[in-house]
Amino acid sequence: MTAKVILNPYSNRWKAKARWPEAEAALKAAGVDFELVISERPGHIIELAEQAARQGFSPIIAAGGDGTIGEVVNGLAHAAKSEKDLLGPLGILPLGTANDLTYNLSLPTDLQSAAQIIKTGNTQRMDIGKVNDLYFANNSAAGLEPYVTTKQIRITGISGILRYLVAAVWAIMDRPKWVANIKWDDGEYNGPVSLVTIGNGSRSGGVFYMIPHADPFDGKLTFVYGYRPTRLAMLATLPRAMKPDAGSYVEMDGIFEQKATWIKIHLETPSPAHTDGELFSNAIQDLEYRIYPGRLQILMS
Repeated sequence: MTAKVILNPYSNRWKAKARWPEAEAALKAAGVDFELVISERPGHIIELAEQAARQGFSPIIAAGGDGTIGEVVNGLAHAAKSEKDLLGPLGILPLGTANDLTYNLSLPTDLQSAAQIIKTGNTQRMDIGKVNDLYFANNSAAGLEPYVTTKQIRITGISGILRYLVAAVWAIMDRPKWVANIKWDDGEYNGPVSLVTIGNGSRSGGVFYMIPHADPFDGKLTFVYGYRPTRLAMLATLPRAMKPDAGSYVEMDGIFEQKATWIKIHLETPSPAHTDGELFSNAIQDLEYRIYPGRLQILMS
């Protein structure tokens, strides 16, 4: 069957567009039969993915970063007849800045190997999450993490992972705080929070393991919430948020990690929120999360 490649030229601040000839050559060398479409505006990727799915293209290939993958997943969901339908197959050409989902799935970041996996056609069924009316493949958050995103999109002259680190320090120095009511399957929390991060995958932002024990195949959402009362206390979490295993920031006082199939969050004051690294609101107070176990067919080795 013919694959549909959806290229987000803006990924990695237009570097995805510059790398497309390399990706195209890799697909052709692997013998992948494909057609290309290019996103032209915000939200266009969702439309293109929905259209491709309805037209019977298979697989659908996201050429971009985590935000691109998330939008493709939403387009596939729009094309589905029900919330029980399987989505995909979905392939990934990692052209983003962080490529977190690629890392979390242990997929290759070099385009030649990625093209070979697409050609092979082997799939595994991974979980996807949903917040309100938006699906996500890797993660979502309110509080500090999307607040960092509002900072990093304003930074110019710094590229790559360093931009995330500078934005994180900038955001922490603002000392943001929210008061939340969080409910999940078998628990509830009321009180101040610095962050609420919900994940399918463990890594975000290229270097941060915000949900270190998340597993995209376990049928659960993993989420972290917590409050650190001072700038110094928050800054102390930064190096430990880069640890995926022992010594992670979730072992620190005031930080808690849980697993759930659903989560409801109410914030007394609005917060920005994101899915797969892309802001979907600058000021939201109510978020409802749920997991769809094994719903996405992802191309893997």
